[in-house]
Amino acid sequence: MSLPNTYADRNCSLARTLEVVGERWTLLIVRDAFYGVRRFGEFVTQLGIPRAVLTNRLKSLVGEGVLSRHDEATGIEYRLTPKGVALWPVLHAAMNWGEAYYSPAGAKRVLRHAQDGGLIGPGGQCQECGSAVPVPDVHVEPGPGFQEEGPDQDVVSRAINTPRRLLEPLATSRAPG
Repeated sequence: MSLPNTYADRNCSLARTLEVVGERWTLLIVRDAFYGVRRFGEFVTQLGIPRAVLTNRLKSLVGEGVLSRHDEATGIEYRLTPKGVALWPVLHAAMNWGEAYYSPAGAKRVLRHAQDGGLIGPGGQCQECGSAVPVPDVHVEPGPGFQEEGPDQDVVSRAINTPRRLLEPLATSRAPG
């Protein structure tokens, strides 16, 4: 459910942010864009989202400048813009919170500094070298809470669950999208 557009303080930064990314599907789309999902069909496969909902959310995210739409020879791709990449600390904090309170087996994914392999802490700092790790230098891999989904796992899930850098496009067979 969206917030009403008539909230008392139109200058509330949190309320304005929630109007853009406060809906469940929207944050999951943005999360998967960080994991390299770029194509409509990949989002549908990975999220199980209704196509009409995805169409609406992608249009909104492009309109807000969080994603950009690119017509490639192989089809349309959606990529995070600098404004979208700036959402990483928000998603990272939410994932850390979820892992602390709802993942008894541990983190589903572990984040490492690609440069030195050090674990990235909740504040985005490399625990090996101490530097703040920029998003393109974040390496993601299955963690202790990861559970393999079986041999019939779809191609998008297999690609996302392969150790790789954030923002790196998935190497999947391109389904029409």
